[in-house]
Amino acid sequence: MGAITRGFANKVLGNGEIDATGLTGSIPASNVNNTSVTNITSLPSSLEVIESTASDPSPAATGTVWYNSTTATVKYQSVTTSGAWAAGGNLGTARRQLGGAGTQTSGLAFGGIAPPGAAVANTEEYDGTSWTAGGNLGTAREQLAGAGTQTAGLGFGGQDATDLTNTEEYDGTSWTSGGSLATARRDLGGAGIQTSALAFGGTAPPGYLTNTEEYDGTSWTSGGSLSTGRRGLRGAGTQTSALGFGGSTEPPVLAATEEYDGTSWTSGGNLNTARTQLAAAGTQTSALGFGGITATAVTAATEAYNGTSWTADTSMSTARSQLAGARAGTQSSTAAFGGTPPTTAATEEFTGAGAPVTKTVTAS
Repeated sequence: MGAITRGFANKVLGNGEIDATGLTGSIPASNVNNTSVTNITSLPSSLEVIESTASDPSPAATGTVWYNSTTATVKYQSVTTSGAWAAGGNLGTARRQLGGAGTQTSGLAFGGIAPPGAAVANTEEYDGTSWTAGGNLGTAREQLAGAGTQTAGLGFGGQDATDLTNTEEYDGTSWTSGGSLATARRDLGGAGIQTSALAFGGTAPPGYLTNTEEYDGTSWTSGGSLSTGRRGLRGAGTQTSALGFGGSTEPPVLAATEEYDGTSWTSGGNLNTARTQLAAAGTQTSALGFGGITATAVTAATEAYNGTSWTADTSMSTARSQLAGARAGTQSSTAAFGGTPPTTAATEEFTGAGAPVTKTVTAS
């Protein structure tokens, strides 16, 4: 290192050490040895650099910028500002009026009506890419409700030749009988998990039902009644914090939302698009409703609920009603499958606003 002598004499301390804080001058670059920077783990915010890497870092923190030397592109990590639907793997059996449970990467589809029009017992399991056959329901049926997960699912109510009280429990391999509903019904709403579920609304002669039933893993008991009896409504959340929305009394098609606290139902914010026979996922304060049929047409509309009001989000690619959703999925990650018209095997996967996304910087 080159010598710095300016002001040197009066910078020698009493103990013989040198106080260099006041020294001035310059050191020739030739006197500074090259050194490794591999041990540097962070840099001050005032120093702006872009990392060069052969592949995109994973995970990458929001706001991170890097140069991908393989693709010769500058990229950065951001978050989505609105949700997006993308195509997933098709069901093995196209169907409508089916039950759904599970998550986007571990879904469950069961029952429903398959062409040319008969109720089926088929169960299929989704791994986030493709569907494979699972154990059949004990009773083939359609217009049933679902709850729970792929390995602890619940199917209840519905219709075959008559309205049903049957409850079945799925363990990831096969279905076994559970406790029967007190009231036979079809086209009902459901929420919760296999050992703590909720059944509400639906229809059975002579009309539209308001009564709610609560399941403890063994038997159903009465809960608080809906304010508005209806069929084709859907639910989200848990047994003690549930959401019921949409539906119809033929006519009208309804936008009404109700919230359940484990004892009684109270009014929530209305859907922006009134509809029936839609699908749902999420919780009472963070729900997603998608598809269904309005007073005039089948819709692809998607709405997100924040515990107070519904906001329109990105629509599905295909408008359909009588579909099912991955009920245990979240507002930011779920799946839609089956439905009509025509009766379809299509699956779509939803990624909600706020999800991480890598973007490429482009010049215009």
